[in-house]
Amino acid sequence: MNDSAKPEVALAEERIDSTFRNGSLTAIGVVVGFSLSFLSRWAGLPGEWTRVDLVAVAVILLGIALQIMSLSVMLGIRSLLVRRYKLAVRLFLTGLSAVCLGVLLAVFASVVGLGPGVLGG
Repeated sequence: MNDSAKPEVALAEERIDSTFRNGSLTAIGVVVGFSLSFLSRWAGLPGEWTRVDLVAVAVILLGIALQIMSLSVMLGIRSLLVRRYKLAVRLFLTGLSAVCLGVLLAVFASVVGLGPGVLGG
């Protein structure tokens, strides 16, 4: 078999600039810190916990876990590859959405009176 019959292999995957990745890494780290801080502050408030609160906390914890996974992916040197960078961004945005959903659940439950709840004071 001659060399001309072999399929061409891509020499390198598309990459992003490390400066761009570093900015994204900083933003993700800050948001993860805020999410953890919010959860810590909320857990320290006095009041009874209801089932709705526990559902909201579970959604928030899932979101924080996804954000931390995103941070982990972004910290790797392979995150300079466009494919890995996009994965990290998708994980982060999914996690951020889950945290927002959990907070909205808790606020909505408190507003409609589904129990005293932690946010309801």
